[in-house]
Parts: sequence; C-alpha cells; structure tokens
Amino acid sequence: MEDGTIKSLGYCGDTDGDYDVLQWDTRADCEVRQILDRVADKWSLLVIALLDRRSLRFTELRRLIDGVSQRMLTRTLRHLERDGLVSRTVHATVPPRVDYELTPLGATLHATIRALVSWTETHQNEIAAARTAYDARVLAEQQAAEEEAAERAEIAHNVLAATR
Repeated sequence: MEDGTIKSLGYCGDTDGDYDVLQWDTRADCEVRQILDRVADKWSLLVIALLDRRSLRFTELRRLIDGVSQRMLTRTLRHLERDGLVSRTVHATVPPRVDYELTPLGATLHATIRALVSWTETHQNEIAAARTAYDARVLAEQQAAEEEAAERAEIAHNVLAATR
C-alpha cells in the first residue's frame, strides 16, 4: 500500500500505540467517530444502562427514560441493534411483544459506561463548583462590559454636546 493511501473508507487512524485525539477524525466516513457519536449519545447511554440488568420491552424502556420520544427511542434502538449492541426479539403474540436486551458486545460497553457514571458521581461536586465559579466570572465580565459601554456612551454624548 502506498504512503498516504487509506486502508478503507472508514479508516481514520490507528487506535493502537500512542494515544492521539486526532485519530477521531471529523470526516463523516470515519468509523471510530461514528461509533463514538452513537455510544456517547444520551439516549444510547441510558438504554445500555437499563438493559444491563435485564431485557425490557419497548414500553418499559420508554417509561423508564424520562423525556425520550417514541420516535427517538425507536431510532436509538435500531441504531444500537445495527451496531450489534442490542438484540431485538419479537414474540408471536397478540399484540406482538418485542423484547430488547444487550448483546455480549453491548455488555462489554456497559462496563465503560458504569466507569463514566462512577467518575461523574465522584466529581459532581467539583463540577458544580466549577460551573458556579464560571457563571459568576461570566456575569462579572458582562457587567463590566456593560459599565464600560455605558461610560463610553456617556463620553461620546458629552463630546457631541460640547461640539454643538
């Protein structure tokens, strides 16, 4: 293979060796980026976390996930199924019953999600303090900018008044 030739359309960098954030190419055809976008989505995270305990029906998932629309949950489940993270079982009953559960691959992802949630719980107070400090700093900067603008407007007004 020639230098500079990509290995496949979805190839966007090696994940082995030295860690390089630039391997998360922003090209639409980058498989790593596509997978990260999918599994880092808030609805996907919740679905994977809920399915870790047991299989659930669509209506159970929708009831457990506050704020998700039927359309968004359907799309999320289809994407997760396509990626091999969730399996869908249709039972021939009236009305039809559909169960969703994590695949073995999806279960391996749950361990990573659990670590992320654990990190968040550990650092939530630090993050809240940082947000409060940031909001206070931004508010102070806005107030200072408004005061400076008012002073400039007053100076301009006085200059115009003096030239009349």
